Amino acid sequence: MIWQIVAYAALGLLAAFAAARFFPARLPATALLLATGPVGGLTGGLVAYTIFGGGHPEASLAAAFATAAAGLSVLARPPKRGRHAKVTPHGA
Repeated sequence: MIWQIVAYAALGLLAAFAAARFFPARLPATALLLATGPVGGLTGGLVAYTIFGGGHPEASLAAAFATAAAGLSVLARPPKRGRHAKVTPHGA
């Protein structure tokens, strides 16, 4: 069980790193991301472990990643629009 908990937190941390890498302008400070990802992964993984039991680790890992991604998406801000928006050409 301890290794599954570590895997849930690591999967959440991986989701946080990926979100920070792919959406740096739309997400807040990295420290908040790095805290939200593992907490979401732990929450989703432990809830799925409770529901499905220990015999389905793939379902628990999928739930951990999905919950971490959902938690991180709550932190996203909409893109800037209007006069002060930074304009970048397509493909840049």
